[in-house]
Amino acid sequence: MLLLLLFAGAFVSQTAARYTANWTSLDARPLPSWYDEAKLGIFIHWGVFSVPGFDSEWFWWHWQGQQPPDQKCVNYMSKNYPPGFSYPEFAPQFHAQFFNPGEWADIFKASGAKYVVLTAKHHEGFTNWGSPNSWNWNSVDTGPHRDLVGDLGEAVRNRSLHYGLYNSLYEWFHPLYLTDKKNGFKTQTFVMHKLLPELYNMVVRYRPEVIWSDGDWEAPDTYWNSTQFLAWLYNDSPVKDTVVTNDRWGAGCACKHGGYYNCEDKYTPGQLPKHKWEKCTSVDTFSWGYRRNMKMNELMNLATIIEDLVRTVALGGNYLLNVGPTPDGMIPPVFEERLRGVGTWLEINGEAIYASNPWRVQTENTTVPIWYTSKGTTVYAIVTAKPSTPTVQLLEPKTSASTKVTLLGNSKPLPWSPVYPKAGLIVLLPELPYTPAMDGLHFLPPRPSSCPPALLSTMLFCGRDADFPRLPPTLPSLSRAGLGGPSSRLSAELLCLALTPTPGPPP
Repeated sequence: MLLLLLFAGAFVSQTAARYTANWTSLDARPLPSWYDEAKLGIFIHWGVFSVPGFDSEWFWWHWQGQQPPDQKCVNYMSKNYPPGFSYPEFAPQFHAQFFNPGEWADIFKASGAKYVVLTAKHHEGFTNWGSPNSWNWNSVDTGPHRDLVGDLGEAVRNRSLHYGLYNSLYEWFHPLYLTDKKNGFKTQTFVMHKLLPELYNMVVRYRPEVIWSDGDWEAPDTYWNSTQFLAWLYNDSPVKDTVVTNDRWGAGCACKHGGYYNCEDKYTPGQLPKHKWEKCTSVDTFSWGYRRNMKMNELMNLATIIEDLVRTVALGGNYLLNVGPTPDGMIPPVFEERLRGVGTWLEINGEAIYASNPWRVQTENTTVPIWYTSKGTTVYAIVTAKPSTPTVQLLEPKTSASTKVTLLGNSKPLPWSPVYPKAGLIVLLPELPYTPAMDGLHFLPPRPSSCPPALLSTMLFCGRDADFPRLPPTLPSLSRAGLGGPSSRLSAELLCLALTPTPGPPP
């Protein structure tokens, strides 16, 4: 009888864990932990739009979709292409002849990113894989004549990176979508015969751990059948335990429903959000796709990227940094330089970023801008501007006479003095030469007699829970979203400080 009861309990537990096709149920799903721990991802916008390489990945719409059309796009076509040239004629020129997925994956690995998201299909409808629902408008039937999604996925996973796919729900000029749109989205011909079969196929074939949905805003989620798809994804798909999704599943869903929130492109909240979020941004500030006429002053420099990454992580977000490859399959060297520069900085300062949580205070600006993160009982303070004097003052951390200050990667103590009897400190910095990856500073606690010497080198603090003042309980939405909330324990004597590179040449 006892055995039967145990089996019955297990069955009830599994049944309760299934999600139903409504937002109340779907929004209650915990975010898989790998995503919040990863912090940094690489976004790749690549498609037929890379061939004209002008304006942005919205070129086709700006040229022939919107009314009136963008005159600069009209002029570009009239000056460079014969009369009557159509956008689909760009597809055969999408050769990707230099595309080496291993080289791309090496660059992404060197950037310090933990996940990669490729455009499987943008709003133009062209799929970077051999979709049976996109006949002759995919990378296997035309252009590269290869499975770009599959080839990159294999290379990325071979380097222990998570792999995700961007998918646009709508397609600008698909006749079935235009018919549904004309019918006020009361018919679902496009959804049932194109979108959903393709989406299910993509998930089963490539098993993406991120589904970055987009192109949802013209119709409600009920038109897209979003909740039905997500219920299958979370319950029965081959990635049900690891997949994460964003919030673009229908008009009104952004910043309200889904896994993590994007809210809008380049979203930058002014304070700590209550839900896990991601900032997607692009090295090219004018476009997500490749532009042949991009200029250096239109690109984010390394210092700006790192400062943006730090601010995002301090506020509990992930940072998805975009690059646009060329139509022949190359990542422009200037993009590669930015990515490798971020990786160099993270090699030294990554412990303040990866698997970190927001601290009770996210930022202060006493003498220079400082952003805080935390991990367990360790607090990190990241300086995002070059100090004008050889000292840095921090008012928020608590200190004691035994607190030690050292450079990250160098255990030699640095001089410091308290601002108040038990809080704040002024650190005397060594001379810091310009480098794309400046060393960080560590504030280490005194070693308790019960703490093994080996723990000091790994920056662990030995102590009882009672030694740490308590913070208010974490908000349920933070825990549910996998964010974890502000650190619930704060060491009075453990702080780590890292410096970001400053823009410009060496002084």
